[in-house]
Amino acid sequence: MAYYGNLALRPERVQEERKQHQQQQQPARQPQRTNVPRRRTIPIGEKLLYLFTVGLVVFVAGIIIFRYAQIYQVNGEIQATKKSYEQATEKNKELQNQVNSLSDPAIIRDRAIANGYVKIEGEGITASKDDHNAVAKKP
Repeated sequence: MAYYGNLALRPERVQEERKQHQQQQQPARQPQRTNVPRRRTIPIGEKLLYLFTVGLVVFVAGIIIFRYAQIYQVNGEIQATKKSYEQATEKNKELQNQVNSLSDPAIIRDRAIANGYVKIEGEGITASKDDHNAVAKKP
């Protein structure tokens, strides 16, 4: 309200009315908050469920990896055993060939002559077998 010379209204009173009027028009100012979206927190039960699930997955993955490591180790042992078996088989074949070649009577006779053995003329040594002992006799 304006004061135009009316003495009924005092200037102090007018100023007070203005302040009241402005206060009524403008609500009390509060510091403005920005609308920050708050993230909803996960309930504890759900967190425990997730933790249990992750733990279970890690446990199962650990078991699977452990089993694959065991399988790998067993395969390595199998390959080593196969290799040693093949080597033993090859060595056995070589020894069998050597036995066959040394068992030839002509080779035995030639080696005996080379070592100084003399062929016995007439009757040779006869062998008789008792129950437990074998005895060689010269006639």
